[in-house]
Amino acid sequence: MKVVFIGLGRMGQAMARRLLAAGHDLVVWNRTPGRLGELLDLGATMADSIAQAASLGAPVITMLADDDALAQVARGPGGLIESLPAGGLHIAMGTHRSDTIRGLTAAHAQADQVLVAAPVLGRPTAVAAGQLGIIAAGPGDAISRAQPLFDAIGRRTFAAGADPATASLLKLTNNMVLACAIEVMGEAFSLVEKSGADPEVLRDVLTEGLFSSPAYTGYSRAIIDRSWDTVGFTAALALKDVDLALATGTANGVPLPSAEVCRDRLTRAIAVGDADRDWIVMALAQARASGLA
Repeated sequence: MKVVFIGLGRMGQAMARRLLAAGHDLVVWNRTPGRLGELLDLGATMADSIAQAASLGAPVITMLADDDALAQVARGPGGLIESLPAGGLHIAMGTHRSDTIRGLTAAHAQADQVLVAAPVLGRPTAVAAGQLGIIAAGPGDAISRAQPLFDAIGRRTFAAGADPATASLLKLTNNMVLACAIEVMGEAFSLVEKSGADPEVLRDVLTEGLFSSPAYTGYSRAIIDRSWDTVGFTAALALKDVDLALATGTANGVPLPSAEVCRDRLTRAIAVGDADRDWIVMALAQARASGLA
C-alpha cells in the first residue's frame, strides 16, 4: 500500500522503518530533510512538499510533537485540508489534545476528508521490537483502511470507537498513569537507597509481584541504572502531555492531584537543564531532593 508519512522524529523514523520492512510504498516529508537519509536508503521516496504528498491520494500518517505542529501541517497553506482529495484519509498518530482532534475532525469532514486518531503506546525500542500499542478511533471503514498500516507498525490496535477525540483522551490518560508510576518508583528507590537497603532487591520485589509489567520492569531498570541520557521520551514532551491531561481534567471538573505532582517534578527537572533527557529524570530530581545525587 502507498502511504505518506509526515514527522520523522525518533518515533516517526522507527515507525516508518516498520512500514518499509512490511513492503509498503512509503513517501516521506519532514521539515528537516536531513533526517530522511536512512529512510531514502531503505527505499522511501521524498516528497517536495506537504501538498505534493497529500495529492497522491494515499493515507497520510502524521507523527508530530505537538498541537502547533499538527495545525501547521493540517491547516496551513498547502496543508492536508487544502491538499487532500475528497475521501482522503489523515491518520494522526501523535499525542494531541482531545479538543484539537475534535476541531480537526470537523475541518476534515467539511473538506469531505476523514480523520482517524491513532496515538501510540511505547518507546522507539518498542516499535523496533514490534511491541507498540495503537489506540485507534474514527469511522469504521477508515479504521479498516488503516489497519494494514497499524499491523505493520505495532502488535495490537485498541479500538476506541468512532470519535477520534476519544483516542487522544485515552492516550493522555495512559501517559499520566505512566508518569505517576515513574514518580512513585523514583520516591521508592530513593527511600530504599537512603535507608541503606539494596534497590535491586526492591526491584525484584516489585517486578516479580504485583507490578510485573513492561512499564515497571523497564523503567525500574532504567532508574536504577541512571539511564537519564538513553532518551526514548524527553522530559519536555512528558511535561507537555501531563499539562494536557491536567487541562482536560480542569475542563471536565476532575481533580488530578497525582498528575500535579508529576508536573512539579518535571518542571523542576527542566529548570535545571534536563529538558532533553529522558523523562525518568523525575527519579533523578527525587534523588537530588533526597541528597543522593
